[in-house]
Amino acid sequence: MENKANTLFLSFESEEVTFFADLILPIPVPKLFTYRVPRGMAEVLKIGARVIVPFGKKNGRVLTAIVAKLHNTPPTGYQARYINEILDEYPLTTSYQLELFKWISEYYMCCIGEVMNVALPSGLKISSQSKVQFNPDFDYPELLTDFEATLLTELKKHPALSYEELERLMGEGSNVAALIKSLVGKKAIIVFEEVREKYIPKMVRKVRLHRTYEEREQLLVLLQRLEKLPKQQEVVMRYLSHVPMQRTPSLNQKGLDKTILNQDDELSQSSLSTLIKNQVFETFEVIQPRFADTDAGTPQAEIKLTDAQRAASVQIMSQFDSQNIVLLHGITGSGKTEVYIDLIQQALSGGSQVLYLLPEIALTTQIVVRLQRVFGDKMGIYHSKFSDNERVEVWKGVVSEQYQFVVGVRSAVFLPFDNLGLIIVDEEHETSYKQHDPAPRYHARDVAIMLAHWQQAKVLLGSATPSLETYYQAKQGRYGLVELFQRFGDATLPNIVLVNVQQEKKQKTMKQEFSSALLGALEANMERKEQSILFQNRRGYSPYMQCEDCDWTAECTNCAVSLTYHQRDAELRCHYCGHKESVPRVCPTCGSTKVKTIGFGTEKLEDQLQIFFPQSRVLRMDLDTTRAKNAYQQIIQEFEGGQVDILVGTQMITKGLDFDNVSLVGIFDADRLIHFPDFRATERAFQMITQVSGRAGRRAGRQGTVLIQTSNPQQPVLQKVIENNYKGLYEEELQERQNFNYPPFCRLIKLTVRHTDRAISQQAASRLATELTDALGSSRVLGPEEPLVERIRNQFLYDILIKIERDKVNIKAVKTFIQDRINDILTDKGLRQVSIVTDVDCL
Repeated sequence: MENKANTLFLSFESEEVTFFADLILPIPVPKLFTYRVPRGMAEVLKIGARVIVPFGKKNGRVLTAIVAKLHNTPPTGYQARYINEILDEYPLTTSYQLELFKWISEYYMCCIGEVMNVALPSGLKISSQSKVQFNPDFDYPELLTDFEATLLTELKKHPALSYEELERLMGEGSNVAALIKSLVGKKAIIVFEEVREKYIPKMVRKVRLHRTYEEREQLLVLLQRLEKLPKQQEVVMRYLSHVPMQRTPSLNQKGLDKTILNQDDELSQSSLSTLIKNQVFETFEVIQPRFADTDAGTPQAEIKLTDAQRAASVQIMSQFDSQNIVLLHGITGSGKTEVYIDLIQQALSGGSQVLYLLPEIALTTQIVVRLQRVFGDKMGIYHSKFSDNERVEVWKGVVSEQYQFVVGVRSAVFLPFDNLGLIIVDEEHETSYKQHDPAPRYHARDVAIMLAHWQQAKVLLGSATPSLETYYQAKQGRYGLVELFQRFGDATLPNIVLVNVQQEKKQKTMKQEFSSALLGALEANMERKEQSILFQNRRGYSPYMQCEDCDWTAECTNCAVSLTYHQRDAELRCHYCGHKESVPRVCPTCGSTKVKTIGFGTEKLEDQLQIFFPQSRVLRMDLDTTRAKNAYQQIIQEFEGGQVDILVGTQMITKGLDFDNVSLVGIFDADRLIHFPDFRATERAFQMITQVSGRAGRRAGRQGTVLIQTSNPQQPVLQKVIENNYKGLYEEELQERQNFNYPPFCRLIKLTVRHTDRAISQQAASRLATELTDALGSSRVLGPEEPLVERIRNQFLYDILIKIERDKVNIKAVKTFIQDRINDILTDKGLRQVSIVTDVDCL
């Protein structure tokens, strides 16, 4: 939507005015940069448009920037450089997005350039590459050394070459950078920036009959002429069978994919080439959307709501009359997705845009298929497994109003919506909505709420196990609350059984990591030809390897963690920095051959299942098996199609997946989830166990079973899982949070100080904590202290936790004070190499 205020108008009646633009650059610098607007650009440059600008030294790189403001005030302190080029005739970022970028940078204490860098898909950011070419005006060969003369000879053979290409031509050992520097000084070469846009449209080569043959008489003459050339005639007839231009001649101009005509044999390819050469056919290229080959097409399915779902939908719409945010608290399997679809249809029919956020790509994969049956190709899909080009097409599709409805993961909140009516945040409790690295460390749920506020849209938060903070807001009346406690199709909640692994170990009935109860249930399930899901929130084969004789443990050289053993790749791997090592045959400390694996992950469970049930079909779903673009989709399709008996996975299998034939869920290592040292551990353990349990028995007439392996069946949180007692958990946890001043009664800001020298890191952290404590008080500042993993990527870490009351303190002023103290540390000469990571609303 073009805003006339965004256009810069010039007046030449009195004197020419020089205009400037304040730009957002994708770099971590806490200010906008002012550039001069060239005379020819002033009338067309708009706020929100992308431009190319030089940045850094004179012959340095170029960057993609976004115009944030247009004015006629020159910058102070530096000479404004000129904008090189405008990339957008119509801005690809909206005024709402610019406001959102600003809010995120202020709220999450980061730079607006960092927000832009994360928000824009890479395909919308220009890349530059230094190129070198021979200077045709150079005429002093006597000044050249032998190496320089050789390099110039190579350059003269090409229009231009990159640094990398010159290095390959000159061979190893040649100092190309020094040669280029010398030749620039002698004015023998020209160095310039070759700029290219990363987004490349997908082109499809098509063919069509020459316009002459759109007339029926001419077409008949052609077919008669080709009677003596049957192969060529066959190609023409094949074209006409796909393009019925006899009835509608205009269809010919749309043409036909070239591969359709020459896919059968080499002879038809030769015939087609001859027909093109003889100008019977002509070839042309068209841009094809990358989603054209999905199963979208025309909407077919019609959603029919149950009485309970219809009542929930009506209640939500009713509450939207007085509340901007509503929480839908619906148990697992209650059919929240159908309610979402009904609300989406209502919003779209009113002419508004809709954003549907999901926490995990795996969940996106399954739900997208269901949504496409309803909304067809009017729906856009946006997540990180898509290529840059695919994400750019969705981005541009939102701008052009091709997509009024988008489903995506957390990064979809940055899409250029300008007419949002509804945002749905499904599984709103999920930690996947929080970005941890790099900055901005935003929470997509909270950003979505702010985005909706600016666009006067409504927000629906959905979960079977809401985050305690969200449920608290609903109970306080700040959010609306709608409950859906009936499973879809009268399916019943699963029967949850606690298996005491300590007791089984004493009775020696455990087999590896499996209790006899779980093995028996798996066997019975396969006999009934029903499917099972096994959950272990740890990937790899074993968490670490250890020597039985000297207790040596394989540890990462860069991080203070043990290396995880991955049997499939026969390597030890660090899950923090990616460091890899081969598996030692003997202990590197004492030489003992008694090096064994300790603990278990999903890979080990998969391996053991193949031993226990050699005829079974087992599939694993974790980060290691889903790196490929379509891996999620393939795993889910195979499991949904009944080709797999047992699916083993990490927490990605807990998030809303819906399989009719799953009647058994097994949960390993529940105690580790419960006793994790974090104030949210109990809440998250309840959420995770309840969510994965909800995958069982989703079909009416068959109750599912959940077996939870634990060393202590009496733990209160497990009893609440059995009772499906979320409200009981909420009341107990809320009292604990209030007693010790944790969210929702305060805001948390975590500062992590990092340096390669432990002493310097500790010094900086101690000084920062002291300055904060002196101003804010010891009750609000905790630390510094070493985190559980105190060294990552050879940097020593110290955490400072700041707790700020929600109602009594000016949080904006506190953040400004904290940032000032951080800047004091970072500008200290002795501490300049220290880095400080700020995480607002840390999880």
